[in-house]
Amino acid sequence: MTTTRLLPVLAALVMTSAAEAQTAKVGLDRQMLKLSLQDRVEQRCDARAAGRVARDHKELKPDTTIAYAFGDTRARGTEIFAPGAALRSNGHWYRLSYTCRTTPDGLDIERFDYRLGPEIPRSQWEEHGLY
Repeated sequence: MTTTRLLPVLAALVMTSAAEAQTAKVGLDRQMLKLSLQDRVEQRCDARAAGRVARDHKELKPDTTIAYAFGDTRARGTEIFAPGAALRSNGHWYRLSYTCRTTPDGLDIERFDYRLGPEIPRSQWEEHGLY
């Protein structure tokens, strides 16, 4: 197949994937709207933390973020500051702190900054609810 004949096929695949992704996002947003605004903000920001760390640190594969592992989060409206967060990757936990602000409905991220810290020794896991 020539390149010119292949381009419409590739475009259709991309558009189908984009449509499927949008449908999945709409379904997830519906579920998220069942949560309180504060829970929604924390969930979205925890997910953003895992995504950004995975993108910025290719050797890590985050699967869980706990915003309050080493201390309470502070929230103001749709902004959350999590100075004592923890992130799990490949069976290891790492210290994390982040600041995150979402849109007024808590569904999309407007601003996100983080700092990844050192690995957390296994001896501290139980005390901080890590598994």
